Amino acid sequence: MSASRRIARISLDEASIARRGPEIDHERAVAVYDLIESNQFDLTGHDGPYHLRLFVEDNRLMLDIRTDAGEEGDPLLLIGLSLSPFRRVIKDYFTLCDSYYAAIRQASPTQIEAIDMGRRGLHNEGSELLIERLAGKVTLDLDTARRLFTLICALHLRV
Repeated sequence: MSASRRIARISLDEASIARRGPEIDHERAVAVYDLIESNQFDLTGHDGPYHLRLFVEDNRLMLDIRTDAGEEGDPLLLIGLSLSPFRRVIKDYFTLCDSYYAAIRQASPTQIEAIDMGRRGLHNEGSELLIERLAGKVTLDLDTARRLFTLICALHLRV
């Protein structure tokens, strides 16, 4: 992994994050930590490392990509993605997350595994959609897209 093709810092608009429960808050914190530790993120035409700021504005996911210099960094590109294509995946993902967290309290290991497989499948679907929507602007690997999808879900809980 090249030091110039990665996210070095990430900021989330805390006002956009609806608290859903300790499990989801934990997943978000893990996603941020894992993303900073290991990611592949290459902004076409610009060298990194990058400071990525995520927020939601007018039903659009905003990716404010900046240099990782100084307190705020210098702006490189602001990308706005409609959240509409993500709406069904996010809604279904959270439905399965709720089922998963309920299942781990009372279901059999086989039932838990089946729900988790569905949950991971939806997570991959959302991640692949993100890769497609960013094509031509940003190149990222599936693991980075998965972590970013987790953060998108945290910013877009009102589906």
